[in-house]
Amino acid sequence: MKMICPSILSADFAKLAEEIKEVELGGADVIHCDIMDGHFVPNITFGPDVVAKVNSITGLPLDVHLMIENADKYVPAFAEAGADFISVHFENNYHLNRLLNKIKSLGVKAGVVLNPATPVDMLKNILEYSDFVLLMSVNPGFGGQKFIPNSIDKIIELKQMVNKYNPECLIEIDGGIGLDNIKLVSDAGVNMFVCGASVFKAIDRFGVIKEMKRLVS
Repeated sequence: MKMICPSILSADFAKLAEEIKEVELGGADVIHCDIMDGHFVPNITFGPDVVAKVNSITGLPLDVHLMIENADKYVPAFAEAGADFISVHFENNYHLNRLLNKIKSLGVKAGVVLNPATPVDMLKNILEYSDFVLLMSVNPGFGGQKFIPNSIDKIIELKQMVNKYNPECLIEIDGGIGLDNIKLVSDAGVNMFVCGASVFKAIDRFGVIKEMKRLVS
């Protein structure tokens, strides 16, 4: 299962509905929503109300990445807004198994996110609760950053752990993903590819998505 997940963080919010419809028509599989609060990461984006609007625009699944403090408090609102996937960070959520079970109890796929400097082996005791793991291949907070090369080693290590502890768990990658590296990360074991600037800043978005799908097939 390979899914192209354009991130609306890189879209033009003045015409968000058009932007989302275009990538949907172009063959995107999932719409990725980056939620930032200005505390856990140095940026502020949007909340459940915008996610609900996005849900009304598209029939695609919504992948909501919570880069926020007190995620436990806000999970129900994002589930109600239409999230199909919700991921929370390992680094600032101290009762992860409970939080992942809470997300799943709301009928949503539950994921754990790792920042670039967080070792993959920290996930050993949480993988059994995870529907997916999101590896950050840039430091979270801003779009348009360059891919961190040692992310490949982390993907390979995580894939080995997934095979051992939870073969149904999907692997997602976010940060600097484009035509130059999407095959590399796919071959390493990634299932879900978050693509921001590489899709929304492209002149030929249809062509880019089509080529991405070809490269990971």
